[in-house]
Amino acid sequence: MAHEHHHHHHHHSESVMDHSLKNTYIAAIALNLGFVVIETIVGVIYNSLGLVSDAGHNLSDVVSLILALVAFGLLSSHSRKGFTYGYRKSSVLISLTNAVLLLVAVGVIVVESIHKFMDPAPISGEAISWTAGVGILINGFTTYLLMRKQGHDINTKGAYLHMLADTLVSVGVVISGVIISFTGWYVIDPVISLVIAVIILVSTWDLLKESVRLSIDAVPEGIDAESIEKAMAEAEGVRGVHHVHIWAISTTETALTAHVVVEDMLKAEETVHHIKEMLHAKGIAHSTIEVESEGSGCTGCSCC
Repeated sequence: MAHEHHHHHHHHSESVMDHSLKNTYIAAIALNLGFVVIETIVGVIYNSLGLVSDAGHNLSDVVSLILALVAFGLLSSHSRKGFTYGYRKSSVLISLTNAVLLLVAVGVIVVESIHKFMDPAPISGEAISWTAGVGILINGFTTYLLMRKQGHDINTKGAYLHMLADTLVSVGVVISGVIISFTGWYVIDPVISLVIAVIILVSTWDLLKESVRLSIDAVPEGIDAESIEKAMAEAEGVRGVHHVHIWAISTTETALTAHVVVEDMLKAEETVHHIKEMLHAKGIAHSTIEVESEGSGCTGCSCC
């Protein structure tokens, strides 16, 4: 059996942390860390679970932003002994870690809310409203900064969705503060906390699902495996395609390996080049194509 191995290495320019994105994360971390401190202090002084729980969630966002910075640094890591793809896959593990941390935060908020329902305490609606109002400004500005970069990868998209959720949560806390100021309904505080928990859960679900998929080498979202295999099979000079595998090298790079049966081995290089260009256009940054001659069959360990 005749085989030819063609290896194609391509790294997206997005894989390397650019200065504008790095500065965006540093600014977001600084702003949110400062707000966490302020919100925690006010929440403790005025006995507001809504503020304390929101501060806890904002702190988890700060951790997520820091981890994302680390992930982007690892995306540009080079191949080394024992790690042929460098440490790029760790960006997927970081997104999974962030999603799990948010789920833990949801659990804590729910437990504390139930406790607050059973033992309500007076709180200052005015203090809550002013503090959350500052949160709207900070979270809203951070959301704006990340919105322009959210297409980078799932870590950045996750950070954007979390900050957008935080902005909406802060709006909800302001509303609860106003209601408490005029009605004295302190029970609205744990109610808002439960709403916060639901918002976090909803905004985290897609991130969790995609992170799990990528961590077990499933086909990344946005990549249509059937469409790609069909396009390869219909390429000029191709008789058949089999053993197609597609997985994520990192949160920004997708790889593919496949066996391609060609009509003419003399034109195999040209055929493979055409296939690689098509794959690149469809978001496959790294492809390895094994060529087989028509009628050669597939036997032995080469097909394992």
